[in-house]
Amino acid sequence: MPDVLVLVDHDGERVHQSTYELLAAARRLGDPVAVLVGTPGTATRLKDSLARHGATGVHVAESPQAVEFVGSPTVDALYLAVRTVGPAAVLVSATTDGKEVAGRLAARLDTGLLIDAVDLEPSGEVTQLAFGGSYTVRSEVTHGIPVIAVRPGSFEPEEHPVPAVEYELPVPPIDPAASARVTARRAPLAGARPALTEASVVVSGGRGVAGADGFKVVEELADALGGAVGASRAAVDAGYYPHQYQVGQTGKSVSPQLYIALGISGAIQHLAGMQTSKTIVAVNKDPEAPVFGVSDYGVVGDLFSVAPQLTREVAARRGGS
Repeated sequence: MPDVLVLVDHDGERVHQSTYELLAAARRLGDPVAVLVGTPGTATRLKDSLARHGATGVHVAESPQAVEFVGSPTVDALYLAVRTVGPAAVLVSATTDGKEVAGRLAARLDTGLLIDAVDLEPSGEVTQLAFGGSYTVRSEVTHGIPVIAVRPGSFEPEEHPVPAVEYELPVPPIDPAASARVTARRAPLAGARPALTEASVVVSGGRGVAGADGFKVVEELADALGGAVGASRAAVDAGYYPHQYQVGQTGKSVSPQLYIALGISGAIQHLAGMQTSKTIVAVNKDPEAPVFGVSDYGVVGDLFSVAPQLTREVAARRGGS
């Protein structure tokens, strides 16, 4: 079977779940082969987990420059891996950074690019969300090696242990004059909740939460369910919650098993980031709110009444009451 390159998304210490999803997706097209870009020693820490999830090979590009520049080291490594392997396709996670890398790689290769894929067929046909999620389309690259950005949560990660062969990618030095340099880093707010893009349950609040203090009911329900907290763009723009938790076209795309929208009207910008969730529950006072159009279950009511009741019921059932 042909090789399929998968870009590893990681934080230097652990592989993100979206990469395991990509490895599962890649098996539909061929043999998954990981491309790992990081500082020296990264492969030693991460190789075993990649092999456990099906990576038959790991092409490693390690350099201090991997974290000094934006995108360029990763694009260079992927380009070299493509020239070395001749894969059937290249898969990256459709995050903000992943989409930039995918676009730059496709331009350099002069090949086809497909963004926001939610399904892959062995034939190479890709199902995408287009125009902010308003349409679902089926596409196929007809020129060159397909570069595909897959939305996180579209595939289930699977353990598929195989021996992984490690290869070194001798990536050339970065030209500082032609690349954006990282001048400072700020750690995200830490917490005990799961990462937004990896959580199986997400509870999001919108403008209807009516303020930063109102997000307490969102957090309490998320904690009762063991989930992550999200926010709509309107809530973020109003200063109710930090931007890193924004769900939507200009925020993060999520596809959990359960998505609960509290006080979110359902603007297309928000729906684009969550409508592929397996089960969607919406609570809104407006019976005409667009969010009900994509919801599996809808409650027309005051979120400050409904959410605490749901939190208490979840806590009681989990406590065995």
